[in-house]
Amino acid sequence: MIRWLLIGLLAASLSHVPEKDEPAVVHPREGVTRLRTEGISLTFIARKHCYKGGPAESRDADVLSPKSVKVSPDGSKYYVNSLEGMRTVAYNAASGGKLGVIRHRFDETHAALWAPRSGFFPFKRERPRADSFSGKPVESCFSHGGAYLWVPYYRRDYDQNAVEPSALAVIDTQADTIVRLFETGPLPKMIACSPDGGTVAVTHWGDNTVGLMDISSACPEDWRYRSCHIIDYQLPLNFPEGTKVNRDVNSGYCLRGTLFSPDGKFLFVSCMGGGGGIAVIDLEQDSYLGRLTGMMPNIRHLMLSADRVYLTINGKGYVQCLPLSALEEAAEELRASGKKVLATSGWTSCKVPAGARTLVASPDGKYLFVACNFASKIAVVDAQAMRLLGALDADSFPVGLDISPDGRRLYSTSQGRGGDGGNAVDIFRIDYR
Repeated sequence: MIRWLLIGLLAASLSHVPEKDEPAVVHPREGVTRLRTEGISLTFIARKHCYKGGPAESRDADVLSPKSVKVSPDGSKYYVNSLEGMRTVAYNAASGGKLGVIRHRFDETHAALWAPRSGFFPFKRERPRADSFSGKPVESCFSHGGAYLWVPYYRRDYDQNAVEPSALAVIDTQADTIVRLFETGPLPKMIACSPDGGTVAVTHWGDNTVGLMDISSACPEDWRYRSCHIIDYQLPLNFPEGTKVNRDVNSGYCLRGTLFSPDGKFLFVSCMGGGGGIAVIDLEQDSYLGRLTGMMPNIRHLMLSADRVYLTINGKGYVQCLPLSALEEAAEELRASGKKVLATSGWTSCKVPAGARTLVASPDGKYLFVACNFASKIAVVDAQAMRLLGALDADSFPVGLDISPDGRRLYSTSQGRGGDGGNAVDIFRIDYR
């Protein structure tokens, strides 16, 4: 009898069933969890969390399903987007103290914050109070030298199937308050600012479109959408009313990674689903060219470091890279040929633990760090040799990642999976030897 009681208690405690290559829920020990490898070491030094049973001294109720983290360009602050908490939390990078909480809840009293409608994102069913909603913050990017933080919302809370336009907020990072609101297409996930600081790209996971905004002015009231590009076809959002749709997968190409070329000629957008590849937008002609293929399917993140383009392959757990010049030449060929699909070659690959999500590079470009969601690991890769150097435990299950400008601190967000794990922000010290 006692034996069966113990078995029952054990089964009840294991509420999360691991997927293939996915461990049980883990919570590393601060100051003890460490990875030493060639030329570099990582040490888990601190966390912020709100999971049950975690250490009381690091508990923070605002860390609720943290999706992403972004360190300010001067390294003084970092911002965490709590998706289900519908808030962005600002922290002092030196002390770790909380500086403020930006809540993404709006009603008619916030009408003055809204930019005029662009006409690119019409509502299917007009609501009398469409701008009264709570927004779920996803990713973010800085503009104007770090003066502003751009935060798109996964959806407005009343739009369960994400068929209507969503929105994004612009945060003044001096006051940590929202100073402007813009409409977007359905399910905006990734957002990026051009190297010259004059354009913001908003990538819509929900219907195969990408919005481009002119932000060349220093005044937020002057910022306007200039175009919206359809990647091959615009997904018809004609789901039956009252039927719940899984929009994580029922979203066409599932557009995700977003990268401007340094010369401002092209915008590259990864297709995580559908036909795969990398969509190319010609910024000089303000037109969509087509897709580049030849890399593995299921591309999640795109990043540029030391004149090489890196991408993550989510499910299988890979990092791939190609010289920037080769990708730009392929984009030029796509433009000249008039083809809609062009195969590329020359990609090199590095196997990392499963579920490769966000990746960042050390400031000198020698090392890559990868949030490996399924495996609950932070992987370290030799960027030049494309070789895995090791992997360190992180709170289950990491998704967002960023590195301080001096390369000494690494921040990861663990959102959780299936109601387990997550609700944690991990901080790692990086030492170079």
